[in-house]
Amino acid sequence: MICSFASLREKEVINVRDGRKLGCIIDMDFDVPTGRICRIILPPPGKLNLFSSGKNNLYIPWERIEKIGDDTILVRCSDIILPKKEKPPR
Repeated sequence: MICSFASLREKEVINVRDGRKLGCIIDMDFDVPTGRICRIILPPPGKLNLFSSGKNNLYIPWERIEKIGDDTILVRCSDIILPKKEKPPR
């Protein structure tokens, strides 16, 4: 499978451990000598891609990617802790 970075950025990343949507890829780290992708980088929870400063980004090792589909990227990460969505006050 050949895939461009632009097409990967359009896919939603989902953690198969808990079904949570983690966001879309904003960047990747490469190992220059081998040309291999080391990890994908997602914005912090609740932040838009355009406004991510780099602080608190989510770094997911390439080995944790289970499947790249047409619309989603499935990852298996047990050590990602995301804040729970707060319920609006009544």
